Amino acid sequence: MKTHIKYQVIEKDGTPEYAIVPYGEFMALIGDEPTIPHDVVGLTVDKDYSLIRAWREYLNMTQGEVAEKIGVTQPALAQMEKPGARLRKATLTKLAGAMGVDVLQLKL
Repeated sequence: MKTHIKYQVIEKDGTPEYAIVPYGEFMALIGDEPTIPHDVVGLTVDKDYSLIRAWREYLNMTQGEVAEKIGVTQPALAQMEKPGARLRKATLTKLAGAMGVDVLQLKL
């Protein structure tokens, strides 16, 4: 059963352009789970990047910068960024911290 959402529609030239919802209802819709920006998702879909690489590029960080922050070499980080790489939770936690994201945002 769908819950009724209070919203306002803003039109441009008679065509709906935006829908505005009260902030409380918006937060109820998205919940408290961390989200992933559209640009990050686009990189994973369009370019077959791993979430780690997509986030790094979205944040304009180099492999060298992230590698230094987590204490590994740049080639080691390149291996971690490969699609399908199986990383330990501790490694994902370090990567998330280095990039300032939630560890859940690095997993699908």
